[in-house]
Amino acid sequence: MIVETLSVFPDMFESPMSLSIMGRARKKGILDFCAYDLRNWTHDRHRTTDDEPYGGGQGLLMTCPPIFEAIDDITSEGPKPTIIFFAPAGEVFDEAVATELSTCERLLMVCGRYEGIDERAFTLADRVLSLGDYVLTGGELPAMIVTDAVVRLLPGVLGDEGSAVEESFSEGLLEFPQYTRPATYRGMEVPPVLLSGDHGAVAAWRRRAAIEKTAKLRPDLIESAPLTDEERAFARTFMEE
Repeated sequence: MIVETLSVFPDMFESPMSLSIMGRARKKGILDFCAYDLRNWTHDRHRTTDDEPYGGGQGLLMTCPPIFEAIDDITSEGPKPTIIFFAPAGEVFDEAVATELSTCERLLMVCGRYEGIDERAFTLADRVLSLGDYVLTGGELPAMIVTDAVVRLLPGVLGDEGSAVEESFSEGLLEFPQYTRPATYRGMEVPPVLLSGDHGAVAAWRRRAAIEKTAKLRPDLIESAPLTDEERAFARTFMEE
């Protein structure tokens, strides 16, 4: 997969995209990552990418021309990318969206700054995403998060191919609680079933534990989770507490 970002701070991506899972994905050739500097498409000596908004108001807006010119140049070769912008009004980014994006051959993410981006630039977007109801100083962190969430779903990226399948939200539920050695620590015991060696019993416990955890911590997910009638009734006992 090709992942590209367009930003006034391209150096922000150097460490996150070079370490851990993202770094290994690049070394394996699964991820081809490039961070472009938007200022390379400006034409004044100050390399200006922002200006005052028409009609007045606080702060500065990112201007259209550098964004349009950059995208024209970046997309002139290679496969057509899915172009992503970030904005509070965008669709909420979740595991389902990450899964959809993981099927794309190429992603290009435009990282806003200041008070936002001239509205005309959004005509270039294939998708506009939001990470939640809060404000960040720029789109670089959202772009890193989207890249991480998407790339780890690609075949060969994780050491254990089953890891992504069993994680939170993969089946509409939070992930079941997990434990490792020691079996007893400060009076806290690992559930005996996990030490039993009975794989069927372990799988059943994990399923019910995931439902219980989701019902207690994220009851909003239960409504759309793929549960049997018995499992849904089980979940309700924790939602009513």
